[in-house]
This record gives sequence, structure tokens and C-alpha cells, in this order.
Amino acid sequence: MDFKDYYETLGVSRDASQEEIKKAFRKLARKYHPDHKQEHEKAAAEEKFKEINEAYEVLGDKQKREKYDLLGANWKQAAGAGAGGFNPFGQGFPGGGYGQTYESGPGGGSFHFGGTGFSDFFEQFFGMGSGMDGFSHGFPGNRGRSRQATPNLNAEADLLVTLEEAFKGTDKQLTLQRTGEDGHATTESLHVKVPSGIRDGQKLRLKGKGHPGQAGQRGDLLLNLKFALHPDYRLEGDDLLSTLEIAPWEAALGTRVSLHTLEGTIRLNIPAGTQSGKKLKLKGRGWKRKDGTRGDHFVTVQLVVPHPLSPEEERLFGELADRSAFNPRGD
Repeated sequence: MDFKDYYETLGVSRDASQEEIKKAFRKLARKYHPDHKQEHEKAAAEEKFKEINEAYEVLGDKQKREKYDLLGANWKQAAGAGAGGFNPFGQGFPGGGYGQTYESGPGGGSFHFGGTGFSDFFEQFFGMGSGMDGFSHGFPGNRGRSRQATPNLNAEADLLVTLEEAFKGTDKQLTLQRTGEDGHATTESLHVKVPSGIRDGQKLRLKGKGHPGQAGQRGDLLLNLKFALHPDYRLEGDDLLSTLEIAPWEAALGTRVSLHTLEGTIRLNIPAGTQSGKKLKLKGRGWKRKDGTRGDHFVTVQLVVPHPLSPEEERLFGELADRSAFNPRGD
């Protein structure tokens, strides 16, 4: 298992501010988002997108970042904490039981669920089985493994999907490995259909793919849907929320800009005199409801001032300041 340098993944220094980390994530996530790529580029982009999400999940959370920084070069000793090794997490970090494989149900053996995209390093130190908190930002805390088996033989695991995949529907190929009491392992490929309009936290049931019981019985595998953090927008109820950055002159004069939505790129009209913080409503472009209707997409406009100014820009802004009678403070 290799150490993951999350700072290198996001291309930031170890003393980067949280705002710098956020900006780096958004830039890279936009660049490598698989839905923005050609078909032959999607597979490579998807792997990179998962790496970026993993890095931001740790560095974008203050508590996880502190624990990650404390790990440093001692991560191997932390992994062996249960054997008396270095334990940077104190009582909350178990010495064992945080691997990807869990004991099975009454039938014995073990059960391993894979294919959701997070590294072994993350699973060991930041997954739900590590003794630390689960994911924030709507991410799962134990991707790539099953949770503890329930008494009724059902197994449970998290499945990561992008907002676009959940909106349009998608097919996922996953793997399920079972190891019997005799040590013999079998691996099965699972085809999972994610229906269009599914919600974060909903479950998909795969019949007969859970833990083995007596007399040939077998429970089900329950997949808990988790939405990946999106660089451009987030879902709140039935509505999509996003922020659009525009220049001061675009706000003053009005313009048309390109805007990414779940259904592709559209041209959005920005009226002249638009103020920073104004919300533009795209009716019926939100999430799908059970009755066939849809929520809305709300775009919050944010003015961004160029910095640093070129000599010509500084001259022009100075000229505007001299000529304009506008006073935003009214004094």
C-alpha cells in the first residue's frame, strides 16, 4: 500500500489555505470531470477525478487534514498501531479491524466489495472502519468494502456516482469477492443499473449477493448511493444551486455566457445592471421528481474584480472613477 500525497494530487503546497485548496480542487475537477471528456478519454479522466475527490475529501476538511498532516512519514507505523506502534490518533484509532475485508455472516468466511474508486490508503486511515468520522460533503465513509453484516444475512456497501450519472441513469461494473473458511476466494463481476433521478442516500438491492447462511440461503447486497462533490453545482432538495463568476463590466453592460447544466452547456443571459449576489432562476432545470415534474436551477451571480491590473486596465478604471457620478455608499 502506497502513501498518497494529497497535496501533490491537488498541486498545492502543504501550507496552502483552505480557499487555495478549494480553488485547486474546482479547477482540476472541472478539467478531469468525465462528462466533459470525449468517449476515448473518459476512463482515464474518471480515475483522475476519483483521485482529486479523495484528495479534497481529506484536505478540504480541517479535521481530516490535521490528522493527515500528523500521519506524514509515520503512516506505516500508524497502520501497525495495534501492535504497539505509533498511533497519532489516540484512542480513536484502532490497531486492527480497519481493512477492506469484513467477516461474513453465519456462513463464515469473509466478504469484500470493490470497484467504487477510493484507494486502500484512504480506506485504512479515513474510511468508516478506521475509527474516524465518515465522509463530509455527502461522500461515503467506507467505499470499496462492505459494512458489518446484518443478522438477516444482508450486506451493505456504498456506491459513488456523479450527479450527472444519477440524473441521467448509468450502469456500473463492480466486483464482489467472497473468501470461504477454507481460504478459497471467488470473484464475481456485478452489473448495477443506477436509475435516472435516484437520490443521494437511496439504496439499490442486489438479490442473493449478500452473506451466505445455512441451507443454501443468501442475503442481499444493499448499495447505498452517495453523490460525488461537483465542481460547479450542488443539489439541495429538488433544486440545483450554482455560482457564476462575471466581470464588473459584464454585470454593468449585460452579456451572454456559457453555463454548465446537468443536460449540457447552455447560453445564459445576464441582464445589464446585475448585482453581485443576484439569483437567476432556470425553471424546470433541477432534479427529477416522482410525479414527472422537476425542480429549478438557481444561479447566484458573483462579481470578480481583475487582479492584478495591467497598466492599461488601471488607467481605464481610474478614468471611470474620475468621470462616474456613481457612489455605492451614498455619502
